Formats: sequence, C-alpha cells, structure tokens
Amino acid sequence: MMTVANARASLVDVARTLGVAPSTVSRAFNHPQLLKPETVAAVHAEAERLGYVPNRHARALITGRTGAVGLIVPDITNPFFPKLARAAQRAGEQHGLAMFIAETNYDPEQERRQIATMAPQAEGVIVASSRLPHDELTLIAERTRLVLINTDAPGLSRVLISARDALRAGVDHLVAHGARRLCYVGGPARSWAESERRATVEAAVAAYRLPLVQLRDESGTYNEARALAERVVDAEADAVIAYDDVVAHGVLDGLYVRGVRVPQDVALLGCDDALPIQTHPRMSTIRFPSAEAVRAAMALVVADGDLVDKRIEVHGVLEMRETTP
Repeated sequence: MMTVANARASLVDVARTLGVAPSTVSRAFNHPQLLKPETVAAVHAEAERLGYVPNRHARALITGRTGAVGLIVPDITNPFFPKLARAAQRAGEQHGLAMFIAETNYDPEQERRQIATMAPQAEGVIVASSRLPHDELTLIAERTRLVLINTDAPGLSRVLISARDALRAGVDHLVAHGARRLCYVGGPARSWAESERRATVEAAVAAYRLPLVQLRDESGTYNEARALAERVVDAEADAVIAYDDVVAHGVLDGLYVRGVRVPQDVALLGCDDALPIQTHPRMSTIRFPSAEAVRAAMALVVADGDLVDKRIEVHGVLEMRETTP
C-alpha cells in the first residue's frame, strides 16, 4: 500500500482507495464548492495520507487556474493582520487554494510591486488597507481579480470591517457612566478605518454636545501612543477612544507611568480586539469578525464571471472589559 512518503501517488490512486471516480477527486481540488464538505475533507485526507500533491502548474495550463490567491497586508507586526492572514489561509484551504502573503509596510510603491509580482501567479489578489489611489486600483482591477478589504473604492469589489455601530454604542456607554470630556487618539491618516472611526466618534460625541479632544498617532505605533498619553493628561480627558488596540495599549502604559488610573481616572476603549487579555486591566475594545470578512473576500475572488462593483460590510461588536466602568 502507498504511504505518505510515496510522492508518486496519482489522482487515480486517491480515487481508487476511496472508491470514487477520479473526477470527484479532481473537483475536490479544483471546484470544492461543487461537492459536499465531508467529501472534500475525505479526499484531502486521503491525498495527504498517500502523498498525492496536485500539479498546480499543469492545472494552470489546462484550466487557467493557478491554485493560489494572494493576500497583501500593510504591517504583519500589527496584531490585527496575522489574525486576518490566518483566516485567509483557512478560507483558501476550503476552496482548495494556497495563499501567498506579503507585507508593504504602508508603502504604496511596495504595494505596487507586490501586486505586480503576485498577479501572474494567483487567481486573484486580496489587498487589505490599500494605500494606492482609487484610479490606480481601478486600472489594476481591469487586469487582475482584485478584492479590497477596508478600502472603500466605488466601482470595485470590497469588504469593509465597520466599527461604526459598536463605536456609537461605546460612546453611549462612556457618557452614561459619567464621561464629559472625551479624547479620540486616531491612527494613520490614509486609512479608511481611521476615517470611519474618527467621523463616527465626532458625530456621536457632538450629539451629546460634549467637547472632543483629537490627537493622532500617525505611525500607529505603541511608542508614539505612549508619548501621547501626556497630552491626554494635559487635556484633562476622562475617557479615551483609541484607533486600535496597539494605540490603546500605548496610551494605557503612558497613563500608568504618569500615575493615572484606568478606568478610575480615565476610561479607555480600544478597537479590533487584537490583544485584549494581555493587559492589566483587560482592554475594553471592539471585536471584529475578521474571518467573516476574509471569507466574503475569498468568495468574491473564486466566484465565476467578472468581478463587479460590490460593497460588503461586516460589523464589529462592543466588548466591555476592565478599562471602562
């Protein structure tokens, strides 16, 4: 009997041991959506046991499919994006696809190079938090199956992970528990998420006719946010809403070293649920359905036909823990 070590196992061998037609094995790798999930799982398990590896280069010549999808993120060290990458890999596996993952360090030129490199090797490219202008993304989409995450580009396929409703609920909670001078510490200016979050906080606080102090951590880093804590103290804010959990963690530490207690003196709300239990006190934040967003983006990539102007929103959920009253 063949084993995992036998790399010469064929598609026919997998079909024979399972008692199914070779076409079923082929579909499990090329069009898994046409089969029952348990059938796909059984085929993949038996292929792994026998050591069968699909020849993706041959398949690409025959079908025009490369068997891979690209994912481009701006900062793999930001705790939000590894979660996104893991969800993308799992979503790809469900469609029988491998994942290429690359980082741009928020550099538009690097993003251009990564897209140009990935596009010929992948069936589609998913770009999270793009820094390219709308007209350039439109041109790229004319020759590449392109799906955007957290970039609201009309005319293109995009999935937006919205904090809007949860942030409004967060402001309501802070005000209901006595906050009267709020501060928003924002992130990188060219981020769609930053624009949505800042606008939401501005409108929610204005509805209460309360003052709002606005600061910006342009680099989106822990150290810059930590330094901004001094300005939070100088502004006499009694509640802080941060662009994301990296910024929130920096503010938390900066307040701590200045003797400011959280939440007794200043309430603190983060965003993205990246490291909520790795602080003391545990971070109140907004939890995002990253896996749902990636599955939606992957479904757009693998769908038959041309990509169309499609805007999908998924929504975060407010998670109140220990940094808010």
